[in-house]
Amino acid sequence: MSIDLKGRTAVVTGAGGGLGRSHALALAKYGARVLVNDMSAQGAEAVAAEIRAAGGEADSAACSVTDRDAVAAMIDGVVDRWGSIDILINNAGILRDRTFSKLTLEDFEAVFDVHVMGSVIATKAAWPHMREQGHGRIVFTTSSSGLYGNFGQSNYGAAKMAVVGLMQTLALEGAKYGIRVNCLAPSASTRMTAGLYSEEDLKGLSTDLVSPGVVTLAADDAPTRVILLAGAGAFEQAHITMTQGIHVGDAPDAAEQIQARWREVGDRTRETAPDSGSAQYNHEVRHPGRANAPARIDA
Repeated sequence: MSIDLKGRTAVVTGAGGGLGRSHALALAKYGARVLVNDMSAQGAEAVAAEIRAAGGEADSAACSVTDRDAVAAMIDGVVDRWGSIDILINNAGILRDRTFSKLTLEDFEAVFDVHVMGSVIATKAAWPHMREQGHGRIVFTTSSSGLYGNFGQSNYGAAKMAVVGLMQTLALEGAKYGIRVNCLAPSASTRMTAGLYSEEDLKGLSTDLVSPGVVTLAADDAPTRVILLAGAGAFEQAHITMTQGIHVGDAPDAAEQIQARWREVGDRTRETAPDSGSAQYNHEVRHPGRANAPARIDA
């Protein structure tokens, strides 16, 4: 099955180097017109020039994803020039790594502003265009730090899990408009990982080995509501699941029952990945262990 992105327009944020550059080049290789965004005008234009030199179509735009007016103008400019905004890769990011006791609130806010609000701002600008045209592919960049935790990255991990929640809801809201929304959790050697890992650890973690996943998530037959993990040429999926659990109702010793039956609460046999938040409520009010359970709730 071949992937053809000819006629599609992509915007990749934070694409002046590292993962963003690899994503931009990969999308262009499959025929997409690419707007390369970065804080560095020189970096963004260098990548756009690479694409054009290889026979592709590309332009560059220098702005911070936290600058609402600049991002809106960038997205509107893409639509004015190429007629659509079909693919948005929210890749821009920063690090402020410190243990929580040493982390300042400013460090927390700075990371949230770029990773979370930057993704929201770019997506908000692209969303109405995608709704109107009945097609859109949005990728948020999450991380194993958010999914599983990482020492010294409470701010980064919290921000990266926040975009997973954003993805989950936007995938539901975008479905009837042909907008498919996913997350990518990359493992790669970039300037953001410089000094964090040894050269030996980073061997084989080329950013180019991650970007095929982005191409897949940008394709016309892309999935939606997927957390795709990628690194060193390997690809996996992560799932936020719910166990079957137990039902104790309003028993006066409910806390003690939970404690005593903790293994049952956490038993992963027949665990599920709920379709939406209301699926949790439906499971709980209609739990197999509950007598006279009410009918399904749709919310």
